[in-house]
Amino acid sequence: MKRTFFLLYGIICYLAFFGSFTYFMGFVDNILVPNSLDGEATAPLWIALLINFAAVAIFSLQHSIMARASFKKVWTRIVPEPIERSTYILFSSLALSLMMFMWEPMGGMIWHVEDESFRVILTIVSLLGFGIVFISSFLINHFDLFGLRQVWLYFNKKPYTPLEFKKVAFYKYSRHPLYLGVVIAVWAAPTMTVAHLVFSLLITLYVLIGIFLEEKDMIRNFGETYRNYKKQVPKLVPIPIRRNRNI
Repeated sequence: MKRTFFLLYGIICYLAFFGSFTYFMGFVDNILVPNSLDGEATAPLWIALLINFAAVAIFSLQHSIMARASFKKVWTRIVPEPIERSTYILFSSLALSLMMFMWEPMGGMIWHVEDESFRVILTIVSLLGFGIVFISSFLINHFDLFGLRQVWLYFNKKPYTPLEFKKVAFYKYSRHPLYLGVVIAVWAAPTMTVAHLVFSLLITLYVLIGIFLEEKDMIRNFGETYRNYKKQVPKLVPIPIRRNRNI
């Protein structure tokens, strides 16, 4: 019974992620959602800034703190290991949803592309960024990343085995293509409002901090293998680097 419950719980958590992330795509690109990044300001600028900083901070702190090994060591005393990752995904989905719910439009215009063809191109580029996020997750192991592999193995009475380090496809050119996809998605905007600019800057800052923390974990888990990988492949932007240098 417990195995079935854990499996169903994992599926529900995954669906929560899928729903919140799909909505997030529309939220960023102003497509088919009732509220988005842009719009007319409804609060004074300083209040909107405080609310928006808080919204992104809640998401960023949850996303980063709960992913750390030190937190997991304590957390798994409360949450069983087979559903630890699913629970993390559930909390991430809730934090993402809260961020979108809290977000305050701020008015103002940084740029606005008039040419309709170019606007369509920029929107496609943004959606391609989100596509890179999804493809990158499958290159790692999508179902492990989002907790389904863990509950499926537990359901089938098989022990969990950590993933091996792999340098495949996008990961041959960027150490963090998933983060790169996020950066592309938030910056490729045909209309860049003040709110969108603030959001893009905050998300980019979060990405850089997330990379720093994640790479510490990768070095701890894979040691010299990952250190050599850092020397060979750029951190984010897939540009050539000199041997034994890390960008």
